[in-house]
Amino acid sequence: MHDGSPTTTHGRIVRSGFKPHPLLRNAHLQTLFSALFRPLPALEIRRERLELPDGDYVDLGWCGEQNTGGPLAVLVHGLTGGFESKYLRGTARKLIACGWRCVLLQLRGGGEEPNRTAWQYNHGDSRDLRYLWHELKRREPQTPLYSVGWSLGANVTLKALAEEGEAAPITAAAVASVPFELKPCAETLRTGFARLYQNKMLRELYNIIRRKHGPVPVPPNVNLPATLAAKDFFEFDDAYIAPIAGYNNALDYYARCSSRQFLKDIRKPTLIVHALDDPFMRPDIVPKESELSPQVTLELSRRGGHVGFITAGTFGQPAYWLEQRLCDFLSVESNP
Repeated sequence: MHDGSPTTTHGRIVRSGFKPHPLLRNAHLQTLFSALFRPLPALEIRRERLELPDGDYVDLGWCGEQNTGGPLAVLVHGLTGGFESKYLRGTARKLIACGWRCVLLQLRGGGEEPNRTAWQYNHGDSRDLRYLWHELKRREPQTPLYSVGWSLGANVTLKALAEEGEAAPITAAAVASVPFELKPCAETLRTGFARLYQNKMLRELYNIIRRKHGPVPVPPNVNLPATLAAKDFFEFDDAYIAPIAGYNNALDYYARCSSRQFLKDIRKPTLIVHALDDPFMRPDIVPKESELSPQVTLELSRRGGHVGFITAGTFGQPAYWLEQRLCDFLSVESNP
């Protein structure tokens, strides 16, 4: 935990204590095991539709509301994730057991019901998260507020923290499996075994787009047939995300939204947990200590995959180390 003293000029990189399950040492096994074999963690969720200033909405999932008076954590899912994401639910259960409340943010356009406008959530879409932070602080000014994100949600969280700077209405944040540089990640995902991850995510994105258009007209600058025929993220982002979000093309989108460039501007204590064998990425995208603000700790592990970090429990059963690590960090930050 950083003290933010003025003599500290940059953040730090530390070695993670994570030890992979002996049967799940491979990066792909770490990445896939939970999706394939973990039961959906049970979680009682109360839904709230939060109206946004531009006439659209996001859906919130409140849980742990019996823990009145405790801290509140905002949880942000990854690409094609949502209320059913196992890592989201598992982390919420850990926090609730520690006396926290949680609010799950389902990013705009991420649910089964299409959002009202053409806007689609993306790696640079920090405005809704920032709006939610301020709305929650307006409702409960005395409640300590924290934020957690994974993958795309981690990128969005870090970007939002940098944009808010000292004014960020949260006390601390914890994120994992960050795509620090989007272009190399998109390149990695269209090669080798990683193409299976890319193709699965693209199919899920096609379904989101098909659900939306129909009810929502296709903007004139969007090529819908090219979007639904995209063979990789470069083609998808060129045809859809870039014109929707006001970027020149996919490369412009990647350059302006990659979170690595924002890390120096973060002013709230932030933990980043990252695996060097993440199959969505390349190790050379990991920032150096000099790129981190004094409030940022980057915890690196040799293994862990993408949003994996599965270790062995007391009796050898799979245990979700990342969820406990994020919870432990937030608990320390809430009791300085």
